[in-house]
Amino acid sequence: MIEWSETHLAFRDMVRRFIEAEIKPKLEAIEHEGEPPYDVLRKMTKSFGLGELAIAELRHSLEREKRGPSPELKPRGPSPEAAERVALQAVLVTELCRYSLGIITAWGVSVGLTAGAIMSRGTPAQKERFVPDLLSMQKIGAWAITEPDSGSDAFGSMKSSARRDGDHYILNGSKTFITNGPYADTIIFICKLDDGRAPAERRVVSFILDRDMPGLTASKPLRKMGLHGSPTGQLFLDDVRVPRDRLVGETEEAPASSGAKDTFTAERTGVAAMALGIIEECQTLSLDYSQRRVQFGRPISQFQLIQLKLANMEVARMNVQNLVFRQIELAAAGRRIDIAEASACKLYSAQVAMQCALEAVQLFGGNGYMAEYRVEQLCRDAKVLQIYAGTDEIQVSQIARSLLARRAIS
Repeated sequence: MIEWSETHLAFRDMVRRFIEAEIKPKLEAIEHEGEPPYDVLRKMTKSFGLGELAIAELRHSLEREKRGPSPELKPRGPSPEAAERVALQAVLVTELCRYSLGIITAWGVSVGLTAGAIMSRGTPAQKERFVPDLLSMQKIGAWAITEPDSGSDAFGSMKSSARRDGDHYILNGSKTFITNGPYADTIIFICKLDDGRAPAERRVVSFILDRDMPGLTASKPLRKMGLHGSPTGQLFLDDVRVPRDRLVGETEEAPASSGAKDTFTAERTGVAAMALGIIEECQTLSLDYSQRRVQFGRPISQFQLIQLKLANMEVARMNVQNLVFRQIELAAAGRRIDIAEASACKLYSAQVAMQCALEAVQLFGGNGYMAEYRVEQLCRDAKVLQIYAGTDEIQVSQIARSLLARRAIS
């Protein structure tokens, strides 16, 4: 794939019209006045039929699951339909991130991470019970893994626990930096099973919680540097009692830590389209401003150092767009990106998005530091791409370990 198709461009135009009509008028309230983005997201989900399509796919998947494995099923192979879904989602994410990385983060965590965790490892009953409302945005989802003392070392330092109590479990612990946490209706709570083993040997399990369960408390939204369109908060669990049917997969043997790694892979892969939106908007705004801004008797676009900034933005745009295109091609081939490549994708995309945003602020000079000029918001938002879903340093470690493992095998 070397360019967007006519279908993709037509969909992009639809998304841009939606942004003009529904997001831009509310952007000030969402970004600077603390208004939650969920009404906009529900309207987007309904306007583009995203919920209906996802729920139809879920129903089809559940029917196949109930029928059981068929000897006539062919191995997974090329899938143009899957590629088209990935492409259209990339267009949607890119366009929204030109205006609010926070809005798309709130949507992605609810529809992608929370619903995805249940769809990948939940029982058919759990999928039927919880997933449709998440996919339609009738309910808001949160995926809770990070703790105050376990950021990058998510599993090793995890203190949140689940203790068996007959046919129920008693959950205790706290989570922080949880996207949608203050407003989430459905929460995937990841913790360790307190079964008498040493903490380092305990199994990781996850539960599906409702916000109104006794003993569960959510904080008000935390104040952040950027990502204002994505409410972030803390969760506190004090002897929360849940039945076994809330245990994801309804088995303690389900590899919850492996499922979390799959979630990290999906989250890291999605950063490329997010970064592409930031880079494209920084470039568009910078090109326009540099041609209008006159200093020393001529537009600053004529100065070589300004041209260097614009050229670097174009190099970054091309490279990140090609990473997005690669994801689409992998989907077309019926292949999935592994965690090492996802980490490399995230590391590069996040770094160049931050570089482009900083260069845009510099190009705008004093105006770039003002909130009225949107490069200020883009710069604040871009920084989180180097932090969430694993910091840059964690991505470097993941990539290096993968390379060393391959070398050892060969």
